[in-house]
Amino acid sequence: MKPTPSLARQNTLLLALAFVLMELLVMGLFVAWVLLPLGRTSADDLAGLMVLSAQTWAELPPPTRPAFEEELLKSHALALRAELPRPGLDEWHPPYFYLLEAALARRTGRQQHLSSEQLETGTWYWATVPTGGGPLTVGLSGNRIDSQPVAAFFMALLITLVFAVGVALWLARRLTRPLAQLEAASALIGQGGSPALLPETGPREMVALSRRFNAMAQQVRDLLSARTTLLAGVSHDLRTPLARMRLALEMLRDQPDPALIDRVERDIEQMNRLIGQVLELARGLTHEAPVPTQLDHFLNTLAADFATPASPVTVSCPACQLDMPATALHRALGNLLQNAQRYAATSLVELVAQIRVHGVRIGVLDRGPGIAPNQVEAMFQPFQRLETSRSPSTGGSGLGLAIVRELARANGWQVTLEQRAGGGLEAWIDLGHVKNDS
Repeated sequence: MKPTPSLARQNTLLLALAFVLMELLVMGLFVAWVLLPLGRTSADDLAGLMVLSAQTWAELPPPTRPAFEEELLKSHALALRAELPRPGLDEWHPPYFYLLEAALARRTGRQQHLSSEQLETGTWYWATVPTGGGPLTVGLSGNRIDSQPVAAFFMALLITLVFAVGVALWLARRLTRPLAQLEAASALIGQGGSPALLPETGPREMVALSRRFNAMAQQVRDLLSARTTLLAGVSHDLRTPLARMRLALEMLRDQPDPALIDRVERDIEQMNRLIGQVLELARGLTHEAPVPTQLDHFLNTLAADFATPASPVTVSCPACQLDMPATALHRALGNLLQNAQRYAATSLVELVAQIRVHGVRIGVLDRGPGIAPNQVEAMFQPFQRLETSRSPSTGGSGLGLAIVRELARANGWQVTLEQRAGGGLEAWIDLGHVKNDS
């Protein structure tokens, strides 16, 4: 099977062909609108001079004719002789002499083909001109017409072709170099490597492509890093309950103890909860289609699900219906509410929706200890907690905010954590522009 030519080769051939066709078009227009009119005018003037010279020679006294012939040859490269030229064969002449033949035909009323003759001084072209004393032969030196349009045409075509190929090759390489870099970087990502980011320079389309690829490469890096952190965190958090379970089983061999059995059940529940959160984090990568949802009813239901006597949840939301992924939003806001209730125990948690011109955002506001600005980004990483003991009694597994961010990435949201005036934390999910059906 014949291999497919490269993009650079295809572009080079197409650009070179385009340059050559453009040059042929320009040269054709130049010949038709400039050279031909000038050539016809020049040929008509020369034909008039040849006819006038022959008629003048015929009217001069014989003693003065040699001097006239000498001056005519010296000044105008024309020659006169009485004998008629040999019949003009259908031989090829330079293009200008065909214009001269047409001009002589208009002047003399007689169509003729110029007869060429090789002399010591070069090629001469002879024509018969009628005069009052009979026909006279007028000769024209080929050196008088010192232009070579055909040679000039092919030379210009050759130079243009070389130039076109060079420029086309340069342009093709300039256009395909970023694609080659993109192909190499993509192959490296496919092999599990971490390529350098592509330069965001060049044409607008290449800048946009490089920017999107760089964003994708960064997302792949983040996913690989999150996967590594996730596996390390899971293995770390499972090791402690497994050790307790092993110890409890050894103790149960000697004597059954309901307290040990309860501890094993609690450890199993903790492990099950951790595995469930890991699976939830994985499911967060899936995009969910939006559905019409009554926002105020949705938030009130969510608040009722998570509110407790010790940690009530209030709702502030105008009545409206929006198209949004309700299940994903329920999971994300649920994680934020659990965090708020865990770190702001016994205080009021507020669930707030703001309908603005440039989009809709929903916030979970608490009066807990808050998060320092320099620690906000770290809190979105899996298994990151402000409280570092990792004890289930003092906090969760550290996956809540990571799950919220993955849900936001999958559905095109923005998640931000801000310090709340008067103390506490504001966690906002910006839904962006959503369809308002109210």
